[in-house]
Amino acid sequence: MHEPTVFIVDDDAAVRDSLMLMIEQAGIRVQAFANADTFLSAYHPDFFGCIIIDVKMPGMDGLRLQEELTWRKIALPVIFLTGHGDIPMSVRAIKGGAVDFLTKPVIREKLLVCVRAAFAEAKKRISDIARNKEMISCLIKLTGREREVMTLAVQGHTNKEIASCLGISHRTVEIHKSKIMQKTGASNLLDLARIVRESDAGE
Repeated sequence: MHEPTVFIVDDDAAVRDSLMLMIEQAGIRVQAFANADTFLSAYHPDFFGCIIIDVKMPGMDGLRLQEELTWRKIALPVIFLTGHGDIPMSVRAIKGGAVDFLTKPVIREKLLVCVRAAFAEAKKRISDIARNKEMISCLIKLTGREREVMTLAVQGHTNKEIASCLGISHRTVEIHKSKIMQKTGASNLLDLARIVRESDAGE
């Protein structure tokens, strides 16, 4: 995993320079961009860390950029920084997944606390994405019949009901279930249901 970086998107050059200085003095890597389009053009899947976004910017504003990050499945935690914040704006930002909503001028210590919290969130998101990919790859190994059995099993149907529904024997259901558990690594039906649920959420 790469060293975490703070990505700043703010149209005010003086604010960008001030933020970069505060963050660099703490020994943290930082890159700055004058607008949303410049950041999106420079973005690479290897980017890891968090992003500090100004709310009011010409062109694509901060809230719109947040929506774009979500749509593109860019997993960088967002910290908003604004001189023009209001409660509805901050509520919308937090509902959209932002880790914090700060007002200018920001206190250095508060900014760094938020950045470190965002880095922790970034590590969690990367871990969750990796786990979801692993779960999806496990489910892909299942045959069509095994998927049918699994779907009915996690819905709470008994082996007898599954056998009747699919027109197969009770023993065949047991064999399919055993193979499903083996391929997915699930320890029981509750665990299997969790794997199915989380893999669906991660797709």
